[in-house]
Amino acid sequence: MTLIGRMIDRILPLTLLLVTAIDLPAYAANGDTLTQARTRGVLRCGVSQGVTGLSAKDAAGRWMGIDIDFCRAVAAVALGNADRVTFIPLKASARFPALCTGMVDLLSRNTTWTLVRESTLGVQFASVLFYDVQAFMVPAKSGVRRVADLGGAAACVEKGTSSEVHLVDYFAERNLSVTPLVVDSASETADVYFQGRCRAYPADAAHLSAVRLHAPGGAGEYVILPEQIAKEPRGPVVRAGVGAWLTLVRWMLFSLTAAGGYGVTQSNARVRLRDPLVARALDPGTDVDTANGVERGWVARTVQVVGNYGEMFDRNLGARSPLNLERGLNRLWTEGGLIYAPPMR
Repeated sequence: MTLIGRMIDRILPLTLLLVTAIDLPAYAANGDTLTQARTRGVLRCGVSQGVTGLSAKDAAGRWMGIDIDFCRAVAAVALGNADRVTFIPLKASARFPALCTGMVDLLSRNTTWTLVRESTLGVQFASVLFYDVQAFMVPAKSGVRRVADLGGAAACVEKGTSSEVHLVDYFAERNLSVTPLVVDSASETADVYFQGRCRAYPADAAHLSAVRLHAPGGAGEYVILPEQIAKEPRGPVVRAGVGAWLTLVRWMLFSLTAAGGYGVTQSNARVRLRDPLVARALDPGTDVDTANGVERGWVARTVQVVGNYGEMFDRNLGARSPLNLERGLNRLWTEGGLIYAPPMR
């Protein structure tokens, strides 16, 4: 890791500690998150400030995206109603302080799972919701065809993201120079880039695909280079030390994956779960439901609200979405992908 990368890794936990010490809300981060959410009557979910396909408002002002669907699925199980959720948009640099101080109960905000974050920031990742990669977007007319062509260029990158660290390290390892222009938020980063202040825009490939949809002159004015410089496994995040809540959120995600493997969809969930084999695989039993504080039939209710994992992907990121992304690594393991749910029993 480069000197700059090590400095970022050291500064992040210190910044979080300072914010927590100065601005700890009255509702405090400690305690039973599920009980707090039920007492409050609403789940507070931290999301992005607007990334199409992940979490963004549509023309009618409704939050949409795969991260949004996951929040709604958790609310359906935890509170009995998928609509009992408040979405709180957060900058990348503000997301972990917001979670650790109790401002939000759950982060479902295109956040990369790393050891540094889990070890030093007081958070835990439930699992991977979306396997992404870091890529680069450049103007189609720039003549740039590979990342090496960007040596000496300026690159617009959002503050507080893993893209910021990967950018510097990737170029340093190849003895290439790069000038990062670090911008405070995702929307500002896109604005600065489209103003022509940077030659490249490094970020997650899905994020770049979403940004390109809104490019001046149309998406065709920009290309995303085929090279992928880093793994970006994205997943929901909770505060450390909330074991029961972590278990519930983690198995909520696994249940959506498992449902797809057994052909349980939004339209047939009740019928398919009458099949003894399917029911045994997706119904852990009354004792487990009681231990997790949820009512029987929670898998069926969840799938009826948002569909299985494949349906969520297709609707928000895949063939049925404006992004039209290939499912790729996010296919089920039986189809050559990485999506895999441990057995419930």
